[in-house]
Amino acid sequence: MHGSLMLDIAGTCLTAEDRQLLRAPQVGGLILFGRNVEHPRQVRELCTAVRRVRPDLLLAIDQEGGRVQRLRRGVVRLPAMRDLGRCAEAVSLARECAWLMATEMLACGLDLSFAPVLDVDYGRNTVIASRAFADNAAQIALLAAAFIDGLHEAGMAACGKHFPGHGWADADSHVAIPRDERSLEAIRQADMKAFALLSDKLDAVMPAHVIYPQVDEQPAGFSSRWLQGELRGQLGFRGVIFSDDLSMAGAHVAGDAAARIEAALAAGCDMGLVCNDRTAAELALVRLQQLKVTPVAALASMRRRQFPGIDYQQSPRWQAAVAALRGAQLLN
Repeated sequence: MHGSLMLDIAGTCLTAEDRQLLRAPQVGGLILFGRNVEHPRQVRELCTAVRRVRPDLLLAIDQEGGRVQRLRRGVVRLPAMRDLGRCAEAVSLARECAWLMATEMLACGLDLSFAPVLDVDYGRNTVIASRAFADNAAQIALLAAAFIDGLHEAGMAACGKHFPGHGWADADSHVAIPRDERSLEAIRQADMKAFALLSDKLDAVMPAHVIYPQVDEQPAGFSSRWLQGELRGQLGFRGVIFSDDLSMAGAHVAGDAAARIEAALAAGCDMGLVCNDRTAAELALVRLQQLKVTPVAALASMRRRQFPGIDYQQSPRWQAAVAALRGAQLLN
């Protein structure tokens, strides 16, 4: 079986226990949360320390903008994508916003921010809400395409989430198991359209912890029907598939952490995330060791493709991007 584990740490620097865990070859990535980040210099030092242990690890963060922005000090406070999407120059601003975010994260030593969000804002799901670009997939695809162009220009891969769409289910998959009762055709014609239009541009996709019972009784991230049949088969997607956090309540239908990561990889995920629960991460790691998994080669393409340098704020490109967002009144 192919696959690997992405996990997290408790603090702003590595402990001896962290180092030992990161040395396991089945661990392929580390994700940072708000508790791990203080300011850009500290994040660079942490990333450098991680790379001394494992130069090949994929280092990730959630830096979408709006309320989902882990690093806030010393970087641009990005707007929510819904606010950006309502601007007259939304397409060009989406590219500028993505370039800014990616440049700042790459300069910190990170490889990837899990973005963009491709969910439709139906006004039903408070967890998605302002994280979505718009209330229809065509507009989302237009803005997300520009956002992806900005990421790529800066040297960062793009990960679209949450396939096939999290906007209709009204529960929060962090604390519950959401269900979307619509038909496959309804989902294809609405939420999935953005993923379909962007399947050739996206480098990675993250599925939703949502059950779509008219298609499969398993959440999308555990469903080969969704990942192999729809995402790979119907949409022709050839990039990397990351699970969403397997510690979330929406993932618990698959059993304990060992069963969850095995189910995610068996369904078609290339990397399983187990976060905010060290015991669960260790349990998942043991299961991957028992399964003798090997990493998917395509994960290497998720690593940063450029390094902007730590003095990027002096560049005319950065100053112009900030000015564009400020001119649209998107920065505080």
